[in-house]
Amino acid sequence: MTKEKCNSLVAGYSAAIVSAVLMLLLGIFGNLGIYMSAVEEMQKWHMFFSLSIGGIIAGMLEAAVIGFVIMFSFAWVYNKLNK
Repeated sequence: MTKEKCNSLVAGYSAAIVSAVLMLLLGIFGNLGIYMSAVEEMQKWHMFFSLSIGGIIAGMLEAAVIGFVIMFSFAWVYNKLNK
């Protein structure tokens, strides 16, 4: 049985992209008046997220960095434990 390694960078990049896209969608929906309770929670959880264009972009960057760090760390630990 071969042990598969997880590519930590690919996992981090994919999580960053998904996080940024979801934050963009939440910003768009928030500006349309949809999912306002989710928008309010994101504004509490993320320092830079707001419904302005700058706030959405800053929230996307923040979410991308957080998503990358969490998934990269998870994949790195997985690879270390999978030896």
